[in-house]
Amino acid sequence: MGLTTNDFDFELPEELIAQTPIPNRLGSKLLTLDAQTGDYQDGHFPDLADQLEAGDVLVLNNTRVLPARLYGVKEETGGHQEVLLLNNIEGDKWEVLMKPARRAKVGSTVTFGNGDLKATVTKELEHGGRIVEFSYDGIFLEILESLGEMPLPPYIKEKLDNPDRYQTVYAKENGSAAAPTAGLHFTTEFLEELKAKGVKIAYLTLHVGLGTFRPVTAEAIDDHHMHAEFYRFDEQAAQMINEAKANHHRVIAVGTTSIRTLETIGTKFNGEIKPDSGWTDIFIAPGYEFKVVDAFITNFHLPKSTLIMLVSAFAGRQHVLNAYSHAVDERYRFFSFGDAMFLKGPQFLDPELTDDDIAAAKQRNQSLLAK
Repeated sequence: MGLTTNDFDFELPEELIAQTPIPNRLGSKLLTLDAQTGDYQDGHFPDLADQLEAGDVLVLNNTRVLPARLYGVKEETGGHQEVLLLNNIEGDKWEVLMKPARRAKVGSTVTFGNGDLKATVTKELEHGGRIVEFSYDGIFLEILESLGEMPLPPYIKEKLDNPDRYQTVYAKENGSAAAPTAGLHFTTEFLEELKAKGVKIAYLTLHVGLGTFRPVTAEAIDDHHMHAEFYRFDEQAAQMINEAKANHHRVIAVGTTSIRTLETIGTKFNGEIKPDSGWTDIFIAPGYEFKVVDAFITNFHLPKSTLIMLVSAFAGRQHVLNAYSHAVDERYRFFSFGDAMFLKGPQFLDPELTDDDIAAAKQRNQSLLAK
């Protein structure tokens, strides 16, 4: 049997789950992990500047989180209904989650605010999802900004006083149900400092779905199916990365969403970097060979999650678990509002992996090549 979900478990005290952002975005700790040796070093986020070199390309996900949680009442009964926007299907049709789901029958309508916005259920989906069609007067995003709330992850119980702290300073493209949290550590001034050093900044867009928070329920990781997310990668970003590769500089991804986008493109085009857009369900786990990313910044992730599997694919499962154990001992803050890691390559080829693990990793994302 190959790797199981339990292979990525670790003890995490609940009090280390950061419930609120720290006052200063740059104030987080930074744990640097060498993927090859397993050596790690404690520091603070501004130390990242010492790790980056002129010519490196830092790749940021400029998605913007929608205030996607709405509270309304059913027109038919007056019962309360919560609606969480997931994906824009087309026009005013959205895939959503509704609570309580049993009340959300096809044909039922939910009204929000003073009737400025209405949603009619047009289809029931598997796993409790719904397709709804919104009706309104005016501009949808403006109405959403006035009526919606920020959809914080389920492990954050505290109310967020300033919604901007769940947005990156470079957030631009509306569409995410969650923030690309590794980017929350950056300030505009720090990015300018990196540019002055000669670091190139490239942007891509991947709209994060709530599937990123869903636990892995399959025992064997090969039985897990990833949620699909929409990405967009333009000519300017592709040119920056191609120039960096040609000149033997590094491509450094900020966050697992940037990694998944870059590696989707690298897989789809057999190692070439091209402008592209579409949906990706790439699942990066040990045995996967990275095609684009040379190093990356990420936060600390949930036990048994696809995200810790991705990090382990780059640095080796035991190296990552050792670093996480150190982070727990040193009281690092975990998850969305937590501290950061910098993982520098090249990719570690884990001796624990069997031939079956490596073959499974290659097979896992073969479907990308056919899209």
